[in-house]
Amino acid sequence: MRIISGTARGTKLFTLDGTNTRPTLDRVKEPLFNILNFRLQDAIVLDLFAGSGALGLEAISRGATKAIFCEHDRNAANIIEKNIEKTRFKDESLLIKGEFEVALKQIKKDGTKVDIVFLDPPYKTDLIYKSIKLIIDLEILNEDAIIVLETDDPVRIQDEIKDLSVKIFDIRKYGRVSLLFMQQ
Repeated sequence: MRIISGTARGTKLFTLDGTNTRPTLDRVKEPLFNILNFRLQDAIVLDLFAGSGALGLEAISRGATKAIFCEHDRNAANIIEKNIEKTRFKDESLLIKGEFEVALKQIKKDGTKVDIVFLDPPYKTDLIYKSIKLIIDLEILNEDAIIVLETDDPVRIQDEIKDLSVKIFDIRKYGRVSLLFMQQ
């Protein structure tokens, strides 16, 4: 896995061994960032369930001012630290080690407003609903912020989040992976 474009273009990232995390493939990451391209400049990005941190680091490489990474798995958090160091994005990065609820509450406490949220929780969990609901309840999104969700079951997700105050405005499918773009 590597940074595709921007100031850290070509930098190979560390990844976790095993099946606990599922890195976003380049064939998904490249069109995702092409879609977000004009929104990245000076954006504050939240990479929730960050895994290796690849999405947040790609965003910084392409012009985001800051990326906040949240990861509760200790091994994954160590990989994110290594990747932040390797890309030299320490000043633009904040890693919150812990559950997503802790990270979101810290963001609220810090008074930070987020422009783009990447959600890529483990599939087949209720973490999508819980995280989007808490993001909305804590009011940490800037006006016109975008939430990008990666899933293997867009129909189930649409049904799960139908009572939340978010609107899905685009869905893109790449093999078995779908990206849902939503706003509040």
